[in-house]
Amino acid sequence: MVGIVIVSHSQKLAEGVVEISRMMAHDAPIVPAGGLDDGNLGTSYKKILNAIESVYSVDGVIVLMDMGSAVMTTEMVLEDLERDNVVMIDCPLVEGAVLAAVESAGGKTLAEISACIDESRTAKKFLNEFNQSPSGDFFLPSPIKKAPTFLPRLVK
Repeated sequence: MVGIVIVSHSQKLAEGVVEISRMMAHDAPIVPAGGLDDGNLGTSYKKILNAIESVYSVDGVIVLMDMGSAVMTTEMVLEDLERDNVVMIDCPLVEGAVLAAVESAGGKTLAEISACIDESRTAKKFLNEFNQSPSGDFFLPSPIKKAPTFLPRLVK
């Protein structure tokens, strides 16, 4: 099975994403690499490397990150590993992790899982419930009445 590593600045966040993913695919080889070695917020080269090694197989490893230095630190680890079958994927962390876990447990290949996860980047949580007008203003459905609530566009 393809291994999965969740890299986050927060140990609790990484562990939570793993917990949710295991709820959907309890046999998936997924591990957290969150926070610094002393438990503070940050990213640890050593934690990421150890996590990758713990789930590594010839099937490969997918690494998902939260943001910023998690991406940079993971890039450094992968450069030093020099393994073609260990890849980083840019996607929503929780959705991507659950999808990766389910697909890995289902026997999908690294390439197949990567393609599925890449598609999750544009997945919407609410279909037809968050719409943007041609002018760029946003409309949200009101929870109380049928008419949409207007929100002006804050950033041009």
